[in-house]
Amino acid sequence: MTQFVVQLNSSEATDAARFGPKAANQAALGQAGLPIPDGFCIGAEVYRAQLKASGVEEDALGYYGADFEQARAMANRVRLALYTKEIAPEIKAQLSQARRDMIERNGPLVVVRSSALVEDREGSTFAGQFESFLGLETEEDFFTAVRACWAALWAPRALRYMGVHDIDPGSTAMALLVQPLVEAVASGGGLSRTADGGMLVSATWGLGEAIAQGEVVPDRYDLDGSGEVIDTETGFKEHSVHCHHHQAPQPRAETRERQAESCLTHDQAKELGGYMKVAEKMLGQAAEVEWAMDAAGIKMLQARPLHMEEAPVPDAEWEKYPAVRGQPGGVGWGAGRAVVINCECEIGRIGPGDVLVTKVAGPALAQVLTKVSGVVAELGGSTSHLASLSRERRIPMVLGVRDATTRIPDGVQVGVDGVAGVVRWAQDA
Repeated sequence: MTQFVVQLNSSEATDAARFGPKAANQAALGQAGLPIPDGFCIGAEVYRAQLKASGVEEDALGYYGADFEQARAMANRVRLALYTKEIAPEIKAQLSQARRDMIERNGPLVVVRSSALVEDREGSTFAGQFESFLGLETEEDFFTAVRACWAALWAPRALRYMGVHDIDPGSTAMALLVQPLVEAVASGGGLSRTADGGMLVSATWGLGEAIAQGEVVPDRYDLDGSGEVIDTETGFKEHSVHCHHHQAPQPRAETRERQAESCLTHDQAKELGGYMKVAEKMLGQAAEVEWAMDAAGIKMLQARPLHMEEAPVPDAEWEKYPAVRGQPGGVGWGAGRAVVINCECEIGRIGPGDVLVTKVAGPALAQVLTKVSGVVAELGGSTSHLASLSRERRIPMVLGVRDATTRIPDGVQVGVDGVAGVVRWAQDA
């Protein structure tokens, strides 16, 4: 019988050509001795079999060479078929059994993550462009999430991203990573190397979605190259995200006392520094990671290659202007006209070379990175999805700049230091 499911602790699961870099790196972290959640992988061959069974394989293969109208129609047919067509019985049976076995070992709440074969590569991380589903409790919801992750490869934003990077969606495939939900007390990310040679850990209460989507300013822990904590900064964690039985992930308001409390001890931040060094060795280069901490301790959720560069030296003229600090995106220096955006409906105001000033720096703003010279955001941190995309594009970004949309006047000249995390602006437009 064909094996459609591979357990995450199997050596087979480290095959990125079959399971995508996200799932393969997760398996490799576990085999390197780091704590990871239980789970299993669903390979690219299952996605391809579903395409064929749904009668849209020719549409997928023909998309790249078609004209605009034909390509759009093909993409719509593929996406709709992946959403709606019944999964082949022999595939569904194996997936259902693997889910039941995992639930018996870990409890009822399940996570399904996209792991496309083209993710987490230099120049095309796809951070935040696909789908992840948390806290799935029923088998029906599980299979709905599986279909939605397959279909996400053909979503408009993913197709736009692939178009910019000259990637043919018909030549790749979507694998999946299925794991039990970590009932996180705190979650976050980390950079195994910063521009000054240190390391950085970010943290917030609850699940890490609030950081990934740029909805909070996380706590920040600066570590030196040996992993010792040298500085900490408490973020603005106004809410947290949690999952419970029979509920989708829900935001929860945090008290002022809780907002001011650090999510990690120095020892826990140091522990994460050690894990990042292992991830760096595994990848053969600097690493960006995601993690979650439950009552049993820290678990690693993801590791992807981190590509950084030194910032150009800014014009000394900027030194005469006052500075505000935030969390650095990690690359570059840029300057331009400030365009303050309070709603996505205003994105059309942004012109080439402008500096976007916004409140929430979510991955939906990825489309503007092709034209801006910098980004300043009130919320978010160095390990959010948009920060990852800005590093990919070498766009300077500073996040967690309190009241940026009211302090920085629309139309003034703004300088953004994405390495030091400093923003300056001229006093007159």
